[in-house]
Amino acid sequence: MAIFGLIEYDQATPEVRAIYDDIMTTRKSDYVTNFWKAIAHDPATLKRTWESIKQVMAPGTLDAVTKEMIYVAVSVTNQCEYCIATHTASARGKGLTDASLKS
Repeated sequence: MAIFGLIEYDQATPEVRAIYDDIMTTRKSDYVTNFWKAIAHDPATLKRTWESIKQVMAPGTLDAVTKEMIYVAVSVTNQCEYCIATHTASARGKGLTDASLKS
């Protein structure tokens, strides 16, 4: 449960909306997840976290599915059900198959 609630797009400051827009554009999505909405109370943290994740997920030696699977593994280790669900969904969106998930 979020202590301060979530910052929805229509409630966000212009600075936060710009970051939300970049998240949606980069991820080719029409929404931002609750993770971003929760940390939007501190726009500097929102921006810093988003910029860091954009760098991690940028094309490189590891493909996007592998990177998401690393996120899933860390999420399982941390026992974060929300994180497991969102990173699994993201990995599936990037091409993760049931066979790969089970192996």
